[in-house]
Amino acid sequence: MELKGVEKSYGELRALKGVELSLESGRIGLLGPNGAGKSTLLKTLLGLVKPDHGTVRVFDRDVSREPFEVRARIGYMPEGDSVLPELTALQFATLAAELCGLPRAEAIARSHQVLHYVGLGEARYRKLGTFSTGMRQRARLAQALVGDPKLLLLDEPTSGLDPRGREEMLALVLDIPTRTGASVILSTHILPDVEKTCDQVVVIAGGEVLYAGDLEPLVRPDRNTYEVRAKGSLKKLKQTLELGECIVQRSGSTLEVRVPDGKDATYLLNLAVDEGHQLRHLAPLVQTLERAFLKTLADAGH
Repeated sequence: MELKGVEKSYGELRALKGVELSLESGRIGLLGPNGAGKSTLLKTLLGLVKPDHGTVRVFDRDVSREPFEVRARIGYMPEGDSVLPELTALQFATLAAELCGLPRAEAIARSHQVLHYVGLGEARYRKLGTFSTGMRQRARLAQALVGDPKLLLLDEPTSGLDPRGREEMLALVLDIPTRTGASVILSTHILPDVEKTCDQVVVIAGGEVLYAGDLEPLVRPDRNTYEVRAKGSLKKLKQTLELGECIVQRSGSTLEVRVPDGKDATYLLNLAVDEGHQLRHLAPLVQTLERAFLKTLADAGH
């Protein structure tokens, strides 16, 4: 996937602002706050939304010139309850397969296989209107998979699911690339879902791409940064550490402390003890995707 200078506005709202993005195959997390432009970006990749400026290429094809050729290789699970309640799960998946161009008999056979794969084998003759939220999500995933896509776009696939349903959906997201060879773009605001399933990340806010690349550098621990909790005044401890040339941020009852280059936890401990502070906790700061995401937004002024 390659986007160059992509702009899209809805009236006064600029949903995408000069997006430059190049992504390789794999499991890709698309992150951003509500209204960041995630859904517009997905629809632009599909050719369902035409950009005002710029070019979009998927599978080395220009989406604006060859939208059907691109969509023939993509499975799309849109956000929201997009099912046809009067159809059975089998009829719904079969319809999607026929729309992908499969002959009727092959579409039915393929639908049986996919519904078993997503855990709806026993419920495939029930109408979708009788399904729970989790079952409808699985049915929507089945229709996205039934055409054997090479790229799968999942827009908030775990929205509304209970913890067990969420874990089961994430297990499928992890398994799909291994089983089918398809790449997956997982668009969500639930950061732990991305941390569990993806190896690449795109962070978007206000229509701008703030980060695009491997997940690992974002969550790599920083050996020079520690989390500290203490008895007594955190304000005074913060002042002590800053006088020792540490960079200190407060997060609730914890201080996040970056010591000068070449220093370690012993240096930090000695600074505190020498001024009479009693530390209750001192450990390397564990980097999480949530922490990295919030820092990325803050650094960009969002």
